[in-house]
Amino acid sequence: MGTLASELRSIAADLAAAPRIYADANLPAGVVSAMRLELHWDVLFVVEDDGLRRAADREHYRRARDLGRTIITLDRDFFDDKRFPPEDSPGVVVLSAPDERGLIRLLHQLNRDVFRAPDAGERPLAGRKLDLAPVAGQE
Repeated sequence: MGTLASELRSIAADLAAAPRIYADANLPAGVVSAMRLELHWDVLFVVEDDGLRRAADREHYRRARDLGRTIITLDRDFFDDKRFPPEDSPGVVVLSAPDERGLIRLLHQLNRDVFRAPDAGERPLAGRKLDLAPVAGQE
């Protein structure tokens, strides 16, 4: 066992490299838990914040951008480019799957192909919106 600093160094490194996520209120708690425990993402879940829990979508969009966090949601309204301009986007991922297991599979794919890709950068989805759904036959 080392010093407190040496023990925390690896944890701090993991958090620094972790994708920063803004989880919308419509995501199931089990999916948010998987983001944190399986994928090791830094997740702000709006349901856990009294000030954000009932905020309008525009407020979530603005807040996520200001905090440098990618929005993950089930809400297709975020594809409205007039209300949510892509150039202002912190990065938006809209998920669609028949159940929690399907949503979690999509998140693992997103983690591997986007957030943990060798050329990912700090905010790989800034200015972009993704629509993620299972491929037919792989649900």
